[in-house]
Amino acid sequence: MHIDRIDHLVLTVADLDRTVGFYTAVLGMTAETFGDGRTALHFGRQKINLHVRGAEFEPRAAAAGTGTADFCLVTETPLDEVRNELAAHGVPVEVGPVTKHGALGAMRSVYVRDPDANLVEISVY
Repeated sequence: MHIDRIDHLVLTVADLDRTVGFYTAVLGMTAETFGDGRTALHFGRQKINLHVRGAEFEPRAAAAGTGTADFCLVTETPLDEVRNELAAHGVPVEVGPVTKHGALGAMRSVYVRDPDANLVEISVY
């Protein structure tokens, strides 16, 4: 077997509208409703499916909960511009910019929290 990439991941959220607002307005993702009223956030060739806490779709993680994710998003936008956009939306940078090691090598990153307190790393190679 050879795994090529991540297609999607799932976040469990407390407030669907608040989460969609953050990821679309702040991070520039596109929201989509699909299937039986499910919601996804698209970016690049990936997506994030959203499950509302207490009304998760099956199958689901054994211990699905809010604020348990920690993931990295890669952008081509210069990190100074990313920081300015975050500030314009009132989103504080928790850590960074710092140098980290990603899947393709060294990158510069800032860390923020989404509405459910998930840790979102935004990086530039």
